[in-house]
Amino acid sequence: MGELLKTPGSRSAEPVCEWPGCDGAGAFKAPRSRDALNDYRWFCLDHVREYNRNWNYYRGMDEEEVEADIRRDTVWHRPTWKLGAGDAAKFARARINDPLGIGDAAHDADARVRGDTGANLPDARKIAPRTARALAVFGLETPVAIDDVKARYKELVKRHHPDANGGTKAAEEEFKKVTEAYEALLDFLAP
Repeated sequence: MGELLKTPGSRSAEPVCEWPGCDGAGAFKAPRSRDALNDYRWFCLDHVREYNRNWNYYRGMDEEEVEADIRRDTVWHRPTWKLGAGDAAKFARARINDPLGIGDAAHDADARVRGDTGANLPDARKIAPRTARALAVFGLETPVAIDDVKARYKELVKRHHPDANGGTKAAEEEFKKVTEAYEALLDFLAP
């Protein structure tokens, strides 16, 4: 840091502007270099503006180095790996209950690239979105039996029927969801 400027009556000393030939108060800081962003030079207002106008973070880097720095900066210079890759991804897929199959998009894309036709994929990935939503409404997972669907439907109808809930609009909407889900599951389970 440059010299300190002590003004009469001030409690603390301010740094002197580091611009050659300037003896003004260095009240504004600017980074010394790309490699020392937390080490500052102190300037007066006019000279910090001049310094900033001429400072180029990427000066001295070739195109590949600039691109690599920008890519590292998008993840705050932390290590990353491809989504859905490695043992951790297999473990995560096994633990997460994902009835809609949203997390499997990357896995399915990799399977198509490898030439896997989907015959080896679990049943949950072959389910249509309408059926997946219906299973979620019923709180069921595949494989599912028709008896389980009927029992769950009976339970949900008793809970959400408008007559049992004072005819409220919310109960009516929930009852509609249950009825639509039941129809979707019957279509799914029909031979």
